[in-house]
Amino acid sequence: MIKTISSIALAGLIAAGISGCGAAPEPKKEEADFRCKQENTLAPTWTCVPMAEGAYAGVGVAAKSAAGMGHMRRVATANGRSDLAQQIKSQVKDKVETFTRATGAGDQETVDQVTTAVSKQVAKIDLQGSKAIDAWTAPSGALYLLVTVPEATVNSEVKAAVKTSFKNDQALWQQFQSKNALEGLEKEFPTE
Repeated sequence: MIKTISSIALAGLIAAGISGCGAAPEPKKEEADFRCKQENTLAPTWTCVPMAEGAYAGVGVAAKSAAGMGHMRRVATANGRSDLAQQIKSQVKDKVETFTRATGAGDQETVDQVTTAVSKQVAKIDLQGSKAIDAWTAPSGALYLLVTVPEATVNSEVKAAVKTSFKNDQALWQQFQSKNALEGLEKEFPTE
């Protein structure tokens, strides 16, 4: 009987040892979901990353309103244009700096003045030709609009602003240089 109990205890220890050494199942790794979601719902990609061929693109959103769809469209369009203006302003600064360096004219100070002047002028460009090209309604009733403006329109405005500002800044730089030269002459040849 003691031998039987010993055998049972040994069998139990062996069974416990075997089951204890087994690898625990690995928890499943969740795959990252990079699809565009708005309000925890799959949404068109452009609502997350606004893009349109040959155009600057922005997204405007308007919450559901008792004022109706017409009001929501106006609000979403205005928000989309605001988004466009911010994007264009930042992108134009890089393009203007590249353009003014490529001209090779003027001192570094003149180039800085051109960049500043053009940035201010471009910020004033109204987004003529901008329009909503796509719409999506979220589960909450919010309206998403994809608003675009042709790159060619913005680029031609920027080029015109750069040329105008550069000419103005060259004249200012020449006036500054002339004033310094005259002051230098006054110091060299005082008349009093």
